[in-house]
Amino acid sequence: MKPSDGNDEEKSVEVEGTITSVLAGTQFRVQLQSGHEVLAHISGKMRKRFIRLVIGDRVKMEMSPYDVTKARITFRLG
Repeated sequence: MKPSDGNDEEKSVEVEGTITSVLAGTQFRVQLQSGHEVLAHISGKMRKRFIRLVIGDRVKMEMSPYDVTKARITFRLG
């Protein structure tokens, strides 16, 4: 087993999508450009800065390669 040298962090996939519905608890249903829908929540920095998201907004998200049904919204494109 190779010892960890600090830069073996989890890799996340960045994708873009469009918000299709707003759910309770700052969660959103987002449709990706490929047509798939994922459940997404907003990141802590967006929550701290009170960034508002509405249906139709384009967003940038981070997804784990292990669970492609959930994502974290990191940026509002407009």
